[in-house]
Amino acid sequence: MRILTIAALLVAVAPADAATLKPMTTLHAQVVRLDDLFRDAGPEADRVLGPGPGPGGRIVVEASQLAYIARRYGVDWHPTGPGDRAILNRPGRPLALAEVMAPLRPALVGAGASPDCDIDLGAFTPPLVPPGAGFSAVIAGLQYDTQSGRFAAVLTLTGPTMDEITVNLTGRAEATLQVPVAVGRLTAGTVITASDLRMARLRASEITREVARRIQDAVGLQLRDQVADGQPLPRAELERPLLVAKGARVVMLLDSPGIALSAEGQALDAGAEGDQIRVQNPVSHAVVQAEVLADGRVRVAPDAVPLVPATVQRTAGLIER
Repeated sequence: MRILTIAALLVAVAPADAATLKPMTTLHAQVVRLDDLFRDAGPEADRVLGPGPGPGGRIVVEASQLAYIARRYGVDWHPTGPGDRAILNRPGRPLALAEVMAPLRPALVGAGASPDCDIDLGAFTPPLVPPGAGFSAVIAGLQYDTQSGRFAAVLTLTGPTMDEITVNLTGRAEATLQVPVAVGRLTAGTVITASDLRMARLRASEITREVARRIQDAVGLQLRDQVADGQPLPRAELERPLLVAKGARVVMLLDSPGIALSAEGQALDAGAEGDQIRVQNPVSHAVVQAEVLADGRVRVAPDAVPLVPATVQRTAGLIER
């Protein structure tokens, strides 16, 4: 009976604020403090124990080390077994590409790169930084080759809640051009409209031929060959739309003061508006040069000299001239 009374007395006088272990803690600073491990850690709760893990990292504190820390700093805690442990996690997020480009682009432009250059970082692995933390990013040691566009530099990140991070950057800065490109695949023979095109910025190295630079430069022209979606329009593949096909029947117009004549002819050449083509009179076989008009008809100049004189064949009593 006496033993039970003493045990009950010990329980009654046990401190009400005994520390308890924190099995899992999320760190928001770059150091580990005593109260990151224990609740009610006592007067030393704010004591810095050492550096914390980097963003995205973790530290596992085992039972034996926890017991040592508790004894050293007067924390009223004892392990219940070897399985006791505290896990300290430090959240992190990948550095955004825009956060790299913000200091890198002006540094490259200052070294001679085009202001609208396309920057390729190759196999870049972004470092982890604390989420929501403010930091500054600085480019140092930039080396840039204006001929090849290749560069190397060091990116340094510093902030009040993070250790300094340095990242080696290598890549290439290429000049770009803003040109019209196809919206979807355009087939050969397509007469270009504004809705067939959109403006896009392409690397200059990807444009190996002279291409249309403005949408209005291509509208109304016809494609000789197909153009794939997103590709620019080579000038060599653009031509005025053919209004007259070779071998087609056409109406020949002859205008002179006081007289207007028309006759049917056959086109010996294909032609677009304004082109000079050969046209044959199917009756006399005379061949003249005519200008293709907007509506597909052709106009013969009043003083035009036949390229091939007219011939009239006469059979059974008819003569040939």
